[in-house]
Amino acid sequence: MSRTAEILVPRRLGSGFRWLLASSWSTNLGDGVAAAAGPLLIASLTRDPVLISLAATMGWAPPLMFGLVAGLAADRYDRRKIVMTADLVRAAVLAVLTALVVAHAITVAGALVALGLLASAEVFADNTATTLTPMLVGRDDLAVANSRLQAGFITLNQLVGPSIGAGLFAAGIVWPFATQLVLVTAGVLLVSNVVLPPHGRDASAVRGSARRDLVEGFRWVLHHAAVRTLVLTILVFNVTFGAAWSVLVLYATQRLGLGAVGFGLLTTVSAVGGLVGTGLYGRLTARVSLGNVMRAGLVIETLTHLALAVTTRAWVAMLIFFVFGAHAFIWHTTSITVRQRAVPTHLQGRVTSVNTIGVYGGLVVGSAIGGALAGRYGVTAPFWFAFAGSALFVVLLWRETSRIAHEPQPM
Repeated sequence: MSRTAEILVPRRLGSGFRWLLASSWSTNLGDGVAAAAGPLLIASLTRDPVLISLAATMGWAPPLMFGLVAGLAADRYDRRKIVMTADLVRAAVLAVLTALVVAHAITVAGALVALGLLASAEVFADNTATTLTPMLVGRDDLAVANSRLQAGFITLNQLVGPSIGAGLFAAGIVWPFATQLVLVTAGVLLVSNVVLPPHGRDASAVRGSARRDLVEGFRWVLHHAAVRTLVLTILVFNVTFGAAWSVLVLYATQRLGLGAVGFGLLTTVSAVGGLVGTGLYGRLTARVSLGNVMRAGLVIETLTHLALAVTTRAWVAMLIFFVFGAHAFIWHTTSITVRQRAVPTHLQGRVTSVNTIGVYGGLVVGSAIGGALAGRYGVTAPFWFAFAGSALFVVLLWRETSRIAHEPQPM
C-alpha cells in the first residue's frame, strides 16, 4: 500500500475492511445523490405539504416496519449475502424508476412507492453492514474503522452527494437516479470480495424461535444502561427532528427562497460541519464526559429548531446547519461506538435493530406531525413544535444522559 493509503486505511484493518469501506463509500455517494433528488422529485410533482412530508415518511417508515426482521436476519444468516441481495433489490427498483422518468410516466404515487421500496431494501443493507466492522477489525481499532466509515458517510452522503444530486436534477430529472443505480451496483461488486468469519450461529440456532431471539435483543437493551439511554434519547428527539425535517424542502424553497441547488447546499453545509466534528471528536471526548457531550448536543439541537423558525435569511440558515452537522456527527459516532463496544457479536444485529426502531419510530411520528402542522399553520410551524418539544425533552432526559459510558464488551 502507498503511504497515503496506509494513513487512510491502515494495513492492520485488513483487506476485508478495505473492500467494505470501498463498498460503503460507493453506496453512500449514491444515497447522497438521492437524498436531494428524492424530495425534489416529489416537490416537482406536487406542492401539497402533506404529500411532501409523506415522502419523508416513506423513507423513514420501512426501518420501523422491517428493522427487527433485518436485525434477526443479520444474526442468523450470511451477512455479506444479505447486504449484496438488499443492494441488488435497490438497483432493480432504481432501474424501474429511471425507466419511468425517461418515459414521462412517473406519478406522485409511483414515486412514493419507489422511495418506500428503496428505503425498505436499505434497511437490510445498512443494518447488516453495521455488524460487519466488528467482525473484520479488532476491538481496539473500532474507533479508527468507524471514523473512516463515518468520514465517507459525511463526505459522500452528506457533503458531495446532495450537491451532485441537486445539480443533476436541475440538468434532468433522470440523471440522479441513473447515477445512484450505477453506484449501488458498484457497491454490490465491491462487498462481494469481503470474507467474513463465522458469527456464532449454527444450523440448530437458526431453526430456533424467532420470537425468542427478538425478545433476547430487547431484553439485552433494557438491561444495559448506556445503550438503553441512547435508544430512549434518539426516540424522543427524532419526533421533534422528524417534524421539522419532513418539510425541509418546502422550508428551503418557500421560507429561504432557495432553488434545487440551494436545497442541496443545506445538506452540504451540514456535512462540512460534520467534518469539523470529525476533527474535534477525539480531543473533545478526551476532555469531556460522554454524558456532558450528549447534554450539549441536546441543547444545540433544541436551539437549532428555534433559530430556523425565526430566520428568513439563507446565509443564517447555512451557519445553523453547519453547527448542527458537527453536533450530528459527534452524536452518531458516540452512539455507534458505544453499541459496538458493548454488544456481544452474536447480538449486534438485533440490538442495532432495536436502536433502528427508536430512530425511525420517532421520525415517522414526527413526519406525520410536521406535515399536518405545515399544512394548517405554515412551513415554520413544525420548527416551533420541534423547539418546544425538544426543550421539554431536554428537561426530562437531563439526568438519564449521565448513564452514557464506553463499557467493555461482555464475554
